[in-house]
Amino acid sequence: MFYIYIIKNDIDKIYIGYTVDIERRIQRHNGKLPNKKSSYTNKNKNGEWVLIHKEKFETRTEAIQRERQLKSSRGRHWIKTHILNKPL
Repeated sequence: MFYIYIIKNDIDKIYIGYTVDIERRIQRHNGKLPNKKSSYTNKNKNGEWVLIHKEKFETRTEAIQRERQLKSSRGRHWIKTHILNKPL
């Protein structure tokens, strides 16, 4: 199984990604496991990164397609209105 996930930090920065192990990936984002110092989540570390949304897929291809959709302007609009419940 593959998952897309959305995490956010204390100042409402969001990160969208995909993985096979969400718990391990979030630990990596939060610095509890080794992570690249140049990563987006390391550079924007303001409190803990918290999981706010996930979706499950059978194939990596499906997960990557959904990740790309969510990273588009329409996808980010959907996240703001449906996940974060913020009016635009």
